[in-house]
Amino acid sequence: MKNVVLLGSTGSIGASTVKVAEDLPDRVRLLALGAGNNCELLLEQARRHQPSAVSVSDREKAAELRKTLGGSIRVLSGEEGLIELATLPGADIVLIAIVGTAGLKPALAAIRAGKDIAIASKEILVMAGEIVMAEARKYGVRVLAVDSEHSAIFQCLDGKPSSAVRKLWLTASGGPFRDKTVWPRERFSEITLEHALRHPSWVMGRKITIDSATLFNKGLEMIEARWLFDIEIARVGVLVHPQSVVHSMVEFVDGSILAQLSAPDMCLPIQYALTCPDRAANDRVRTDFAKLGQLTFEEPDAERFPAIDLARRAGQIGGTLPAVLNAANEIAVERFVNRRITFPQITETVRRTMDAHAVIQRPGLEQILKADAWARREAAKC
Repeated sequence: MKNVVLLGSTGSIGASTVKVAEDLPDRVRLLALGAGNNCELLLEQARRHQPSAVSVSDREKAAELRKTLGGSIRVLSGEEGLIELATLPGADIVLIAIVGTAGLKPALAAIRAGKDIAIASKEILVMAGEIVMAEARKYGVRVLAVDSEHSAIFQCLDGKPSSAVRKLWLTASGGPFRDKTVWPRERFSEITLEHALRHPSWVMGRKITIDSATLFNKGLEMIEARWLFDIEIARVGVLVHPQSVVHSMVEFVDGSILAQLSAPDMCLPIQYALTCPDRAANDRVRTDFAKLGQLTFEEPDAERFPAIDLARRAGQIGGTLPAVLNAANEIAVERFVNRRITFPQITETVRRTMDAHAVIQRPGLEQILKADAWARREAAKC
């Protein structure tokens, strides 16, 4: 039985993790649940799974939840609550699915408490990959991938060192604007929020869906892969694969390529992160290749989607620049969601913020957080 602390239980990844726990009641126990302020769903999850503790962002909502639960489950709040959940003595693994930067301190706290962590929040490794991986080595814990792309690479590598790798290939669906005959660059200013949220393959949260439309999600994944698999970003490539069946590939130095394939369903990489190296039987994901008919690949269009080049630049320069890239993108997406900027201005906001930043190499955590805060202020001016 794996005792799991789930941070971000009410988001899309969190909801899929709950499904995995329900699929595998003899393998996975939800020891604690952390959420934002969706108390209604958290209450439902808590009543069904009876965790030892839960946490919400707002103290007042935590007080209301405490009254409703009647003391049967401990209720915590704020950043302190997440950190307490992440360090519970009975936890075997902490799965972090919090959108944004709020998962960074709980992730480090879990590592220092000797817990394995499973990361679904890109921001943790993009902002502080060097620190997180160094701490994981120091405390002898595993950092496991939950993203389908990184899970695929992890499965294909199967413990082989980065010296055996010629290139890691991350696949991208291409998003809703892949077809340049329908969406040439000249029409990008016409793209609405509703257009951007129509992802062709995956059902995800709003932020990551828009990142998929700009391809910033793939750029962030490149930086994540650099840290997760101890490989320079020059050996991380991207291919557009509209069917979203090949989740990523590893090209080895002898020329052979291994790929991990399945119908798109986030429950599969989540389950593997929680049960690896075992393969737990589950009929949720079935892949019919005859029905698929074909698998196709193409180069990403850098002219229409410059996010990948911006991310590669941030990954190559390193230091505080990846944190700036990430923070500026978060603010730009928020402004697009609020209809204050156009779709092309998301990328332009990130570019301008990166250009204005004085990079600090080998930053500590406080310097990273300061760069993050600076980038948010700067991006809001663009």
